[in-house]
Amino acid sequence: MKDEKAAAKVEQFMSGLKSSSLIPHPSSLAAWLERALTLSIFLLVVCAPLTIAGTQGAWLLAGLLWLIRLGVRPKTGPRRTPLDYWLLGFFVLTFFSALLSYDPDVSIGKLRAASLFTIVYVVAENVTSPRVLRALVIALVASCAASNVYTFGVYVIGRGVRIDALAADSPLHTLGLRPGDTVLEVNGQRLRGPEPLARALDSRAAPDGGALTVRLLVHRLEAYPLLDYPRLPLPEGRSAAERLGLVSWSRGRDVRAAGTYGHYTTYAEVLQLVASLVAGLLVALRRKASWRGVLLAAALAGMCGALILTVTRASWLGLLLSALVIASAGAGRRTLLIAAGLALPLILGALFVLQQKRQVGFIDPQEGSTAWRLTVWSEAVGVLVSEPRHLLVGVGRDTLKRHWREWGMFDGGRLPWGHLHSTPLQIAFERGLPALLVWLGLLAAYARMLWRLARRGGGGGEESLGWVERGLALGALGGTVGFFTSGLVHYNLGDSEVVMVFYLVMGLAL
Repeated sequence: MKDEKAAAKVEQFMSGLKSSSLIPHPSSLAAWLERALTLSIFLLVVCAPLTIAGTQGAWLLAGLLWLIRLGVRPKTGPRRTPLDYWLLGFFVLTFFSALLSYDPDVSIGKLRAASLFTIVYVVAENVTSPRVLRALVIALVASCAASNVYTFGVYVIGRGVRIDALAADSPLHTLGLRPGDTVLEVNGQRLRGPEPLARALDSRAAPDGGALTVRLLVHRLEAYPLLDYPRLPLPEGRSAAERLGLVSWSRGRDVRAAGTYGHYTTYAEVLQLVASLVAGLLVALRRKASWRGVLLAAALAGMCGALILTVTRASWLGLLLSALVIASAGAGRRTLLIAAGLALPLILGALFVLQQKRQVGFIDPQEGSTAWRLTVWSEAVGVLVSEPRHLLVGVGRDTLKRHWREWGMFDGGRLPWGHLHSTPLQIAFERGLPALLVWLGLLAAYARMLWRLARRGGGGGEESLGWVERGLALGALGGTVGFFTSGLVHYNLGDSEVVMVFYLVMGLAL
């Protein structure tokens, strides 16, 4: 009898609470803002593996809606997370390094990219329903899988005109083109056959006053030179291929896969993060011989295949270490052995593709990009330790592009100049050693949180997580290990597309 009275009182209290201003009515402004926030976060998740413009637009929209929601009753203040001090501390140190930069006008302008960490809070503070969380995780996987379909479609169809064999008197010899080159674009237009190339190169086809040169984007091994070539009087012939002296040509399939992004490294880093998430979901799924298991396995196979086509060694190694961590944290011995057996042919296939596409070994100090890194890293360390202020606050973001000559970097200009191709070194160089230590502390605290969550989630007791939540923890843990690993030789923290996916997964995990 007492239990019935207590239950009635609880029901009466909740009914009164719902009718009060403490819980918004479904038609209230707060409820509409929350719905719009959820939709904008879904848009952020769907766009993240596909387009930077859409992702940034969704992030800004969600951030604006969240700020408005914070000022609308019933108010919901931000909640504490285990990573607050690390995230905010890293941004504060970045801010001070920008103020004290050699070129504050440049470095302060880069604070917008540094503020991408707010994606963590936009997601973590506004995804409170397990159902919505699971839907967002699946949407991220599905969107990345869609980008893989595009990648394989491009590979099957091919791009541009690949020169397989040239006649001895081919005018393309004069331009320095040779068998193995792939002409991708003519004057900014994608090339789909030899006819547009012949029209653009033939000086006699140009109207009076036409340009004397034509701009071609050519792929040759790892280089993509965009150069102006002189127009030539092409000989008469029955076909464009005959006039160009093309004995045989084909559609190019040796260009490194870039998905819907503009660069293969960006695509590879995003693939590593999302493939790690899929691997975590697959390990956490209890009944792998089910339609869910089949779909996840197919998605993981597609992502691994697309990652191989990027021919990006650091991301390959990152995913391999990620898989080992995921299996160690969440799988039994049998699953671990099966995973190792499946990984072996993938590793052999990746090494074969590496040799065919780039003609280098996995670790090759004489190879161009490796030799470049060894030289520039040594120069950067020399600049870093040359003055105490460099060690404390760095030189400022993007100041390298203005001052590399006076610092004697890039072998005096004989090497291509840009960033340092190493996230830890780039952070220390631009923002100082304290910022680097805080960044490493953030990754360590995040990994520790995920490890505990993943291990706790598989216990089967009251604290156990659903398979999607546990898979998210496992995948985020593996992705973090892969992100750090590839970041040793890539500046992936400076790649906005990659960082947005990294922070998005972090927000979902929190």
